[in-house]
Amino acid sequence: MTLFGFRIPMMASLLVWAVVWEIVGRLDVIFLIPPMTEIIEAGIRLVQTGSWQNATLITLRSFALGMTLAIGVGVPLGILMGLFKSVDNLMSLWVNMFVSAPLSALVPILMILFGLGETTVVVTVFLFAVWIIVLDARAGVMQVPRSLFEMGRSYGAGPWTLFSKIILLSALPEILAGVRIGFIRGVKGVVIGQILVSILGYGELFELFSRNFEMASFWALTILLFAAAMILSAIVEHFETKIEYYAGARA
Repeated sequence: MTLFGFRIPMMASLLVWAVVWEIVGRLDVIFLIPPMTEIIEAGIRLVQTGSWQNATLITLRSFALGMTLAIGVGVPLGILMGLFKSVDNLMSLWVNMFVSAPLSALVPILMILFGLGETTVVVTVFLFAVWIIVLDARAGVMQVPRSLFEMGRSYGAGPWTLFSKIILLSALPEILAGVRIGFIRGVKGVVIGQILVSILGYGELFELFSRNFEMASFWALTILLFAAAMILSAIVEHFETKIEYYAGARA
């Protein structure tokens, strides 16, 4: 962004919003919005507590397990849908239905099936993330030109070589894009799952802070979650830029 001839970093907009938030908080217009300085102070105190550290470990474990399952299922399924029309016809309806469905409404059903524990949160993360990963992996495979298959066969490439050297590498940009979006959706899933379960991880802390009207701590925890999602997205995006030439090679 350029203002009056000077290039301003995009992160500067966060500082502007922080100043606006501080002013609104100081005016005491809404008790739900404390000043930003109080939120920062609460965040510093929060990360030093054992309750936050234990909640973070539980949340990271649930998120990691759910995302591992989502990637392990979503990428192969998307590749199969892109390669085989029969698999695509069988699964595309269900995948598109779950992508557009309000998955939050399924969490109470998951609580009945899996109980009020970490398993429910892991399954919630999986359901939130897997479908977009499937769709992006499918799109990546379907964009691989058939001429590359013919070229590979003409040079004597076997099925595994075709898959590993042509299909997988050519589809890698879309696969990573799906994983990046899946990470963001997975963060949403772990938070929603823990909030509805309300007895473990960040869900327990959110319930505690909201019940006691500790809004500074509530917002501090929210900002920490947003920051974690942005960092995960930036890490995957960094890897995307490293393999962009594969997408160019398909043209």
